[in-house]
Amino acid sequence: MASTQITPTRMELTRTKKKLATARRGHKLLKDKRDELMRQFLDLARENMELRQKVEAGILSANKNFVIARAGMDAATLNTALMAPKQEVNLEVGKKNVMSVNIPVFESKTRTADANDIYSYGFAFTSSDLDGAVKSLADILPDMLKLAETEKACQLMAAEIEKTRRRVNALEHVIIPEAQETIKYITMKLDENERSSQIRLMKVKDMMLEDAHHYSERA
Repeated sequence: MASTQITPTRMELTRTKKKLATARRGHKLLKDKRDELMRQFLDLARENMELRQKVEAGILSANKNFVIARAGMDAATLNTALMAPKQEVNLEVGKKNVMSVNIPVFESKTRTADANDIYSYGFAFTSSDLDGAVKSLADILPDMLKLAETEKACQLMAAEIEKTRRRVNALEHVIIPEAQETIKYITMKLDENERSSQIRLMKVKDMMLEDAHHYSERA
């Protein structure tokens, strides 16, 4: 119901109609944004699922190789081999704007370009299983970073979808109906005032005609 505190004037009616038109435009834009966010979110969710399966499979394979390597080497040799890493990975974090959502973009760079720098040990006293485990972890690193990127993107987009959904619902179920009710209320009041004015004018006219008639009879 429209608030009884609203002043039923033509200026207020014009202002409320403008508010309603703006709310309807905003509602359409937010619905389009919500739908596009949902589409991109579903694409990201599918990509995230594929990456997670790939990363989990890679980590499982690396763990198996480490278990085999540990079985074929004594603990002291294994710990010494992995004690001082030779390669270094630097992570740069950027941002990408998708439908007003700042999605992180990860880019990794190694300290050197030599692929063999991932091995921090000599090959004389270590097993090939350890080489395979280290190589499998190095190979899965880009996918791990991409997985972290997509998971964070999914979280941010899900939060934006929920916020947009609440705004759409507020416009659709609260603001637009209230504006429509207000317009209806003001229009009804203005019509009542106009009818009352017409009735008063008709009564004044009748009184004037009656006075004129009595005046003519006395004359």
